Amino acid sequence: MAAPGAAVRHLTVLYDADCPLCVHIRHWLLGQRWLVPLRLIPAASAEARRRYPELDHASTLREITVVGDSGQVWTGTDAFVVCLWALSEHRPRANWLATPTGRPFARAAMYTASAWRQAVRTEGGAGADAESEGPACDDHCPVPR
Repeated sequence: MAAPGAAVRHLTVLYDADCPLCVHIRHWLLGQRWLVPLRLIPAASAEARRRYPELDHASTLREITVVGDSGQVWTGTDAFVVCLWALSEHRPRANWLATPTGRPFARAAMYTASAWRQAVRTEGGAGADAESEGPACDDHCPVPR
């Protein structure tokens, strides 16, 4: 477990590769200017299980999970705010969303995304169609233009 106040040098975002919204957000994150480097890995994938054997990987498919390089783990609304905090243009917004005034807005955004995600998510879990559609995307996939 991370020491309180440990510096964050990079973050790993575990995203649902079978969710169109999650994949869209992944591409959006790749196109942003980062203050903290991001690694984007499909949730519950072999890579995620290898890197983070202590995580409950079934739960990483239900809600966004972000892991810091010192062992920090954020989920749900906190993970959403941490992702924005890592981005140059959005850090001020993340700082506000982390306040008592901004927190309800962050929760509402996560609730809305979660409801939409459940409506459009494909069945089968991470990489279910990987063989028919080619290899899963990793940090080196091109960003759609």
